[in-house]
Amino acid sequence: MMSTDARRPRRRDTRVSATTAAKNLGRLVDRVREERITYVVERAGTPVARIGPVERAPFTMADFRALLATAPPADEAYLTALEGAAARHNRPRVRRNPWAR
Repeated sequence: MMSTDARRPRRRDTRVSATTAAKNLGRLVDRVREERITYVVERAGTPVARIGPVERAPFTMADFRALLATAPPADEAYLTALEGAAARHNRPRVRRNPWAR
């Protein structure tokens, strides 16, 4: 059985000049995020930097359960503050009438 990485076609790094990268950084970052393209930034034809996607470390529900098991229990003051914040956040919003005084 092939691994996920083996099935995904390997893209060659796209080379871009430092000036072009500076002028279009937002667009480059969008393409990195959406298409997982890697850019090699060159200055005078020499590679100086690489802009590419960050590999995410997997975090499973088992990892989350283990984290919660090692966390200290919440104290009453924290729980009371949390309930108050939730109540304020969930309160219906009533718009102020700009014509009323």
